[in-house]
Amino acid sequence: MTAPDPKAELLRYLQEGRDALLWKLDGLSEYDIRRPLTPTGTNLLGLVKHVAGVELGYFGDTFGRPFFGDEPPAWWYTRDAEPNADMWATEEESREDIVTLYRQAWRHSDATVASLPLDAVGHIPWWPQERRAVTLHHVLVRVIADTQRHAGHADIVRELIDGAVGDAQGRGNLPSEDRSWWEAHHRRLERAARAAS
Repeated sequence: MTAPDPKAELLRYLQEGRDALLWKLDGLSEYDIRRPLTPTGTNLLGLVKHVAGVELGYFGDTFGRPFFGDEPPAWWYTRDAEPNADMWATEEESREDIVTLYRQAWRHSDATVASLPLDAVGHIPWWPQERRAVTLHHVLVRVIADTQRHAGHADIVRELIDGAVGDAQGRGNLPSEDRSWWEAHHRRLERAARAAS
């Protein structure tokens, strides 16, 4: 058995998270992909927009390959950006715009990974000076963790919208029981939580 290519293996895990995030948008209305479902405003399209920005920053700016050039959009990590501007879509930003940007970010990121060795050093401009120097390997692991974390958020948000769950298209990660089983399970957990308090 030959050892897997480390870059290919890391990119596979990153791509699984990317695909899961976009899959969570499937079949939902514009309202449902944008509506805030937590007190801090977490929403599906905002998660996709945020992770597009994460990739463009970490694989672009960090390694001297800026995607936006001299005029980034207002939501980008600039001095003028409002807090959390990357975590939601304005009325003017369409689903197609944000999904297209995310797919462009993938290509940009993948090109960075392909062109550099894993020990290539980049500099993260928004980190403190003493921690700015990082390797491509470090950035890949960090972005995989961030993407998978947000895919988990998206899984919960999607469940709140319409009950759909699963960690990947065509692959569920929960027991396949009917609605009455899940309702009984929920009541059981509620009883246990109350009894423990």
